[in-house]
Amino acid sequence: MFSASDVKTLREKTGAGMLDCKKALDECKGNMDEAITWLREKGIAKAAKKSDRIAAEGLADIFVNGNKAVVLEVNSETDFVAKNDEFKNFVKTVGEAILNSDAKEMDEALKLIVDGETIEQKVIAITAKIGEKISLRRFKVVMKNDNEVFGTYLHMGGRIASLVVIEGNDTNVAKEVAMHAAAMRPMYLNEASVPGDVLDSEKEIMRQELLNEGKPADKIDNILVGKVRKYYEEVCLENQIYVKAENKETVGKFLTNNNSKLVNMTRFEVGEGMEKRNENFADEVMSQING
Repeated sequence: MFSASDVKTLREKTGAGMLDCKKALDECKGNMDEAITWLREKGIAKAAKKSDRIAAEGLADIFVNGNKAVVLEVNSETDFVAKNDEFKNFVKTVGEAILNSDAKEMDEALKLIVDGETIEQKVIAITAKIGEKISLRRFKVVMKNDNEVFGTYLHMGGRIASLVVIEGNDTNVAKEVAMHAAAMRPMYLNEASVPGDVLDSEKEIMRQELLNEGKPADKIDNILVGKVRKYYEEVCLENQIYVKAENKETVGKFLTNNNSKLVNMTRFEVGEGMEKRNENFADEVMSQING
């Protein structure tokens, strides 16, 4: 009825996925023009055309059930769409589907079926309906033990999602640490979690700075000790000065004083590390009007 070459041609014409193209040709008995129309009617071709557009806005969220939590980021092209109830409900649907599954990798999550459709199909459908590129950018599954608690915090309506796991039973303490992590942007949990190559690179930068400042070469190693300690205070959650501390105590000390211990941290900030759109509002409106 149709060949693999036909599927390839349809894919090139519409930008739709291979499986969608095969299904379209099946439905249309191999007729290429009808298959193109079928894909357009389903919104698949329209969604595929948006696949190379930048989506660096959106929402981060956290879903918890017992000893399991999921942190995820779903992107849109504009902040306006991220505030849309339909988009928020989509994020909730995806988050709960992952939470209630065994999915740990992206390809597994996209294959999850909700109400007769895969998550991947739902992404295509909402992209076509809303008119912006929508994507499930990333997620992380976090597990805890019974003697541990989750601390969760969403900042700026989901611009930042912060999840910590602490050993202990004080959920208020855990939430305080999650709030601190959201505000202070730690990159690592503690000193031991800083990769060796990263630390070596930072030390080399510090060493060159000290040499350029004219510090004696035989004094540099001693000076580096203090600078590395300062580096840890900046990038490690456990070493950071707790934002609510009146006596400059660290987060680690705050936890110790509350019979708790830091176990895990996940912090997602929407769009971090991504290229941002550079359009003004008038351009955005016109782009939507012109489809």
